[in-house]
Amino acid sequence: MNATVLPIAPSNAPTNAPRRSNSEVLTATLELQGKKVIDIGCGEGHLVRLMTRHGAKAFGVECSAIQLEQAHAQKPVGDEVYFEGRAEKLPFDSDSIDVAVFFNSLHHVDIEHMALALNEAARVLKSDGILYVCEPVAQGPHFDLMQPVHDETMVRAKAYEALQGAAELGLEAQNEFSYTHPAMHTDFAQFKERMLRINPHRADDFDGLEAELKAAFERLGTAEKDGFAFDQPMRVNVFCKS
Repeated sequence: MNATVLPIAPSNAPTNAPRRSNSEVLTATLELQGKKVIDIGCGEGHLVRLMTRHGAKAFGVECSAIQLEQAHAQKPVGDEVYFEGRAEKLPFDSDSIDVAVFFNSLHHVDIEHMALALNEAARVLKSDGILYVCEPVAQGPHFDLMQPVHDETMVRAKAYEALQGAAELGLEAQNEFSYTHPAMHTDFAQFKERMLRINPHRADDFDGLEAELKAAFERLGTAEKDGFAFDQPMRVNVFCKS
């Protein structure tokens, strides 16, 4: 694994962390060329395609049929492959993967299954394989924007708590650092579409809070060339399978 090129910030003070994009941080932290890599909870496959472009043999695993359909609909950038599956039961042989990634996904695993998901990642990793876990912290403008309709305070805390037991799974902690990612939304309509794609059952709640959410969008966002940016503190934990 390449050493991280980012300054390490205390995990309890992520708002002081450097402002970098998620893609920048991942590709600066991980050695991807020629590696077999899985993105666990890959969504529509953005990260799978990114890692493929950086020379990895990349696989995406996703449990949502809608997200998986979108991933398959994208033009391939190489030989990336997508599987329907869950973090708790990965469709890979033991000791077969160089790098496993949970990007913005561990906190979406049911709380009672988080440890099992980490154990599955450990199972499929080769000896000296790398586990990269990147999770949003429950603070910052983007969290404040989402909280009324998508409050992840508890599940994000539980995901970090689950990582504290990684050593029992044969995963040795290598690094922990924080940075601030500028989460982008083209406009309020796109933000609404994303939130309802994640939480379709909250459509009525969203409609009832729409005026409040629009005001928050305008207050918290910073206009940029491609839309509106909302700073989101992120925490990365890197482990090596012993």
